Order: sequence, then C-alpha cells, then structure tokens
Amino acid sequence: MKTIRSAGNPRFMALLRLVHSSAQRRASGLSVLEGAHLVAAYHGSMGPPERLVVSDSGSTVPGIRALIEAMPRVETVLLPDSLFARLSSVVAPTGVIAVIRTPRPLAEPPRAGACVMLEDVQDPGNLGSILRSAAAAGIGHVLLSTHAVNAWSPRVLRAGMGAHFLLGVYERVDLLAAARSRVGRVLALCQRAPQSIYAADLRGDIAFVLGNEGAGISEALAAAAHARFSIPMPGGTESLNVAAAAAVCLFERVRQTQAAGNR
Repeated sequence: MKTIRSAGNPRFMALLRLVHSSAQRRASGLSVLEGAHLVAAYHGSMGPPERLVVSDSGSTVPGIRALIEAMPRVETVLLPDSLFARLSSVVAPTGVIAVIRTPRPLAEPPRAGACVMLEDVQDPGNLGSILRSAAAAGIGHVLLSTHAVNAWSPRVLRAGMGAHFLLGVYERVDLLAAARSRVGRVLALCQRAPQSIYAADLRGDIAFVLGNEGAGISEALAAAAHARFSIPMPGGTESLNVAAAAAVCLFERVRQTQAAGNR
C-alpha cells in the first residue's frame, strides 16, 4: 500500500483532476467509483480496477479491508482523511474510491433485443435510476442520445448502484437512425398518447423510447416509433418523473412476459 500525505503530491493532484473534471475522465478513458458497494459490484462483474484509493479511516472498515485483500495485485493508495475528503463527491466520504478503465461496448448498438432509448435525459439521478431499473428488469442495452448526460459521471454511477456493469451502455447514439433500423418494435412514451401502456404488447424485441425531463421525445423520433403510448394517471398529475415512468414501463413488460410464460 502506497501512502500519500501531501496535497502537492503529483499523483494526488492527478487524482483530484480526474475526480472533478469530466473532460479529464473522457481524455484519459478512466472513470471513478466511490463506495465499497460500487467497487465490489465492478470487481464482481468486470474484474479488478486500475487502482484503489483508501482513506486512513476507511482502511480500518472490514468491508473495505476485504476489498483490498481480494485484489492483492491492484495498486492501493492510502490518504489522510482530509485529502480523501477532497476527492469525495459525497457529504460523508465512503473511505474507498476505485479508478477504472471506462467500459465501452465493442460494437454498434444491436438492432434486436429489448432495449431502452433515452433522448437527452439530463439529470444524473434519473439516468442512474433508469439504468438500475433496466438491469433489474432484464434489459440488455441502453442507448443514449448525443446530448444526454454522461453515463459514467460519478453521480450517475452512484445512482446506478452497479447497474452499469450489467448492461451494454451506448453513448452518443443517433437514436433516429437506431429506431429506423430496429428489427423489433419501437414504442415511444408520450404524455398524451391515446394508447395505454397496459393495453400494449410489451413482450419480445421491444425498444422503449423515453425523452428529456422537460421537452419529452422529439417529434422526429416519436414519428419513427411503431406506436406511441402513455401511462394512465387517474390521480390528475400532469406527468411522471422520467425515471419513475421508465420503471413502470419496464416492469409492466416483466409482468406481461411472466404472465405469458405461466399460461
């Protein structure tokens, strides 16, 4: 375990830039995971990270000690709590950070199979929650438009709780071209569409299209869908949070698929 005690240490300064600069993360091809749960999820699905960074107090936590011991060949850097706090993106630092090589799909987005297409979703918490729901619902791929929030930002990673490592996450995708080339059906969630999600057949190779928190789905992308549907809201509210709406859609698909299998 290597120890850094000075804020002026070049390696600490490089870590600081990596944690706080999205441009630096993109340029380096690296991402940052914070918290024992997220680091363990990555290790279990993807293998060892590039580096572990641990605080003095974190090094005494049994769960973090277990992570260090499970990865004996991974470089581990020990920092005073005060320096670690400068790297942390949460109010109460978790005690462990992992630097990873940002996973990238090896091919173009698949034309078949169930997936979620997200147009210009901006809120990191929303995107992380959608990724988590997609993974839990057995969806294989999530496609993000060019102007969507960075899927590998620390806030999205925290909200995703490890879902990133169970999905194929494709960024900067031309969703209009992807929708037009799909083998299966493309269904767009639109606020005032007459067809209810509960009346739509959501089984099989379905691509769910959801839009920006304020503007929804662009008309061009909605027009490329095979059908438009909405979520009934008898309570009178105008709309649902996009992450909540995605969860409704995904788990209605789960319900329909399981019901069909039990017949």
